[in-house]
Amino acid sequence: MEHIALYRAWRPQSFQDMVGQQHIIQTLQNAIREQRVSHAYLFSGPRGTGKTSAAKVLAKAVNCERGPGPEPCNECPSCLRITAGNVMDVQEIDAASNRGVEEIRDLRDKVKYAPTEVRRKVYIIDEVHMLTTEAFNALLKTLEEPPPHVMFILATTEPHKLPATIISRCQRFDFRRVSLEEQTGRLREICQKEGITADADALQYIARLSDGGMRDALSILDQISSFTDGNVTYQQVLGMTGGIPSEQFARLATAILESDMGLLLELVEQLMHEGKSADKCLENLLYYFRDLLMIKMVPGADQLTDRVLNPAEFRDMAAAFTRDRLFLIVETLSRYLGEMKYATHPQTLFEVALMKLCSTQQEAAPSAGAPSLSAVAPEAGRSSSPVDSGELDALKRQIAALEKKLEQAIQSGGVAGGREQAAPQRAAAPPSAPRVSSAGKLPPQLDKFIAGKDSADFGNVYKQWSQVLQGVKEEKVTVHAWFVDGEPVAVMEDAVLVAFKNTIHRDTTEKPANRQVIENVMSAKLGKPYRLVTMMLRDWNEAATKSASKASTEELHLEHEHETIEAKPEPWIDEAIQLFGEDLVVIKE
Repeated sequence: MEHIALYRAWRPQSFQDMVGQQHIIQTLQNAIREQRVSHAYLFSGPRGTGKTSAAKVLAKAVNCERGPGPEPCNECPSCLRITAGNVMDVQEIDAASNRGVEEIRDLRDKVKYAPTEVRRKVYIIDEVHMLTTEAFNALLKTLEEPPPHVMFILATTEPHKLPATIISRCQRFDFRRVSLEEQTGRLREICQKEGITADADALQYIARLSDGGMRDALSILDQISSFTDGNVTYQQVLGMTGGIPSEQFARLATAILESDMGLLLELVEQLMHEGKSADKCLENLLYYFRDLLMIKMVPGADQLTDRVLNPAEFRDMAAAFTRDRLFLIVETLSRYLGEMKYATHPQTLFEVALMKLCSTQQEAAPSAGAPSLSAVAPEAGRSSSPVDSGELDALKRQIAALEKKLEQAIQSGGVAGGREQAAPQRAAAPPSAPRVSSAGKLPPQLDKFIAGKDSADFGNVYKQWSQVLQGVKEEKVTVHAWFVDGEPVAVMEDAVLVAFKNTIHRDTTEKPANRQVIENVMSAKLGKPYRLVTMMLRDWNEAATKSASKASTEELHLEHEHETIEAKPEPWIDEAIQLFGEDLVVIKE
């Protein structure tokens, strides 16, 4: 006889067979009893919690020949044929493989026909979140107002992927994870009926591994019972599933508490030899310390987690760690667990995480009870730390050298007035260094540039400037975009002075890489190497205007050229005349 997997053989055939979903079962039974069954239901929840099974039981309940009633009889031809999947009016559609708009249009066309074998047509669409947007749109109107003989049951593990328009047209039921006690009780009942001998610890551990999914728990039980020939023990479950007993976690925690790195590495090597994966070991160790933290901080927290099998051992271990220490361990393990997803050598990262916990403990121990400097000072004769002997002497020598330099600077006038003038200098200093800009910079030898603004060399450069711009554009168009803002205004020997209208354009052109491009093009187009010198156009116009006015003044006073230098007025006299006027200033010898 062909073997049927346990999760298939023990699939719920009635509402009373379902485990852990009493809030949904009662609502559906009341709706059937009062004949208030909706036209569309949405069953959502984690995998293996009974969504599809509940949909089939509901389909049998509304079509039972002895009903409709709160429970299907599972004896009439309709119930038996629906269980076997031989009724065409009750269809289970896999949306993962029938997700297109054409399949939904075909379903929409068949919905209008009356059922031929049972009382109501039932469409169970599993994994409905896999439908495309077009398929959802095609289903929308039919789902809202189907014929009276049609019922839709949508099942999904990811309800957040469904459009809100679909959810709003259904009665939604959220399936929850099955609790540890309910799973253990159901497994024990199945073992008794299947003739399987199983320890209580083994069944509890299987329930913990399933993470609230009854189907996963039955699959694990089926696998282990086949291996152990119907006798399931706790150690066999650990060996088959790659699990780690809590005793090994306790040994790891003890090694961390005692900062025994040798024992830690030995335990890790033992776990790897047993075929355990480093990422699962790290994950389970994180859960172990999380449970320790919960038990330490929350009274009665051993009831909040399904992983604590022996609360007394956990309480003793939790008492050995401080709260801060447990917080630090959980944070460190969580960080390394995130990094392990991308690690090339997970075992190495696991070992580093454990050694990090030990080293952190060693660093925290001296800092927690470290003596103050005054307490260490009387024991200076015992140079137990390099800070007392080497680094402290070096610091003293540096301070003495700085004091000597400061004294010399005060004596030489480098620090005027000592503290009294140091404060105004600090107050006058800007809060932060300003950004360096070439906006206000004037080129050196500006007078020579002004003298050469009408020279023959400048005339030649000006005639060929369009070729220079074209060459820069061909070389690098981004440099040309900034450089085109400038225009040549003077030439002096091997330098071309370019005046810019915009500060940003000048600053960008002055960058070494951009300057190099421009100078290379000028050398090629002008026939000789030229340096690029820049300034602002307004500064150039102002300097040229001043030069012109100065030249005209010198022409008007040529008769005074014979005057000696001593006859020239002092600068402070010019300043006084400018401030008060010639009428109020009297010059006395």
